[in-house]
Amino acid sequence: MDASRSFSDSYDQAREKFVAAATRGGAVVEKISLPERGPDGGALSTDIALFGPRTADRVLVTISGTHGIEGFAGSGAQIDWIERGEPARLPPGVAALQIHAINPYGFAWLRRVTQENVDLNRNWIDFTQTLPRNPGYEELADAICPADWSKDARSAADKTLLDYCARHGKVAWQMAISGGQYQHPSGMFFGGAGPTWSRRTQSQIFAEYLDNAAKVAIIDFHTGLGPWGLGERIVPGSRATREFERALRWYGIGVSSALDGTSTSAPISGDGLSASIRLLPHAEVTGVALEFGTVPVERVVEALRADSWLHANCEPESSQWREIKEQMRTAFYSDSSEWKGMIAIQALLACRQAIGGLSAAGELLR
Repeated sequence: MDASRSFSDSYDQAREKFVAAATRGGAVVEKISLPERGPDGGALSTDIALFGPRTADRVLVTISGTHGIEGFAGSGAQIDWIERGEPARLPPGVAALQIHAINPYGFAWLRRVTQENVDLNRNWIDFTQTLPRNPGYEELADAICPADWSKDARSAADKTLLDYCARHGKVAWQMAISGGQYQHPSGMFFGGAGPTWSRRTQSQIFAEYLDNAAKVAIIDFHTGLGPWGLGERIVPGSRATREFERALRWYGIGVSSALDGTSTSAPISGDGLSASIRLLPHAEVTGVALEFGTVPVERVVEALRADSWLHANCEPESSQWREIKEQMRTAFYSDSSEWKGMIAIQALLACRQAIGGLSAAGELLR
């Protein structure tokens, strides 16, 4: 099977392929429309496909597009899973819930953020409490997102970032930039001032589709960190948690934690996987972010900085717009058939391992 055929060149194409594949595969399909439009004026939505009984007490949940543009890989993985006939192989009592493009705005606009300029994976906090602070970001805010994107201004900003990295180390540099911040609404990795549409929608989906579930496995697809094409299984909690122990049994020794330095991801606040445990207090939840590498992290950060400046200062479809959008696409997706094949096969393996962990046979192996 040519896995690359499951991947798409645009949000619209991805959605069309997903709905068609899910329908052919016998899923119950639902659309939740976003009250925003794509860059071409087209409609946007999050789409849901449920394979198996709605009353199943064990459910595999896959999520694409948490970070918008990263949905190209996640969508391809979801469609590939369907096209390989995996729904027909679900064990009795196990269902699969696919959430396609939970951040459709970012997917369509080739952005990582939602229409509110919010990083959805920093948005899952209690906004009635004191908001977290990121001193590193606050020190570097003007350099991370300079108001002037001229060559000289960027060189000065880059020097500030390099000096910080030299003084504090690369881990602290990454944490300062990407750990999440709540004081600069137009900046990068902004966690928001309240729950976003995507967060509210995901909460609604969980409440409606997982109310009977006793055991839930979640695979949230991401790109942009790590070696090219390699999938890292990242657990948001520490190694001391039961969630990490289960993930280790299901997926093997390659499982990493964002909290102990074993992951390519910096520790973050407000991620959706940690929130899922709170959203599903009646269920045993085992969640991983399946992160696929693309280009070096420095190039990813540079693309995000350019995109942040672009949406604050530039008109759509200018030459600079097209150049930066291509830079973003390259940072989070590869058109290589080899890369797509690597994503598809690793995602397939992870889904099968998760279903094994949820199934009776998987329980006996513990």
